[in-house]
Amino acid sequence: MSTQDDLKALNKKLQAASARLPLAGTPAAIVPGEGPITAEIMFIGEAPGYHESVQRRPFVGRSGMFFRETLRQVGISDETVYISNIIKARPPDNRDPVPAEISAYKPYLDEEINLIDPVLIVTLGRFSMAKFLPDARISQVHGRLHKVGWNGRKRFVLPMYHPAAGLRSTQVKNAFIKDFEKIPKAVAWIKDHHLDLQLEEEVRDALF
Repeated sequence: MSTQDDLKALNKKLQAASARLPLAGTPAAIVPGEGPITAEIMFIGEAPGYHESVQRRPFVGRSGMFFRETLRQVGISDETVYISNIIKARPPDNRDPVPAEISAYKPYLDEEINLIDPVLIVTLGRFSMAKFLPDARISQVHGRLHKVGWNGRKRFVLPMYHPAAGLRSTQVKNAFIKDFEKIPKAVAWIKDHHLDLQLEEEVRDALF
């Protein structure tokens, strides 16, 4: 079973590799994930912004405050969830991450997911969604629970808009809040059906 020390070791490994990682160069440029190893919900965003790079914490800028406030509105403390990004260092001018950058940080995010082993993964924005649903359009699938095969495991993924998009559009903001209200229900449903889902997988593996 993973411990908080395992997460600390991963962050040390990430910082030690900073010199050869794109966008980083030094350990101070790395913005690690944040949250307890016991988190049932893992949020994955896109990349740190200015405030995140200064504080070295994910989602602490303007869109981060909106994200954390929305969490509290649906009865979830930000201290009980794990928050990370697909890119661990800030792109220049907050531009979109490019495929080579996503690929370079992929092993560290993959290890984070394996260590946390969350009940539910919530992707924030199209880039993190593409990790699990590469052919999906966020406007069509946001707020809908997906069961996906990932690294030999079945994972439940709930894609959502990035909170920054919610700050730019009232329509997206309303959708973002409405989708967030589904998170507690999604976690409860997955936990309630865990044994049935596990049996379903075992039967499928035995038959096919």
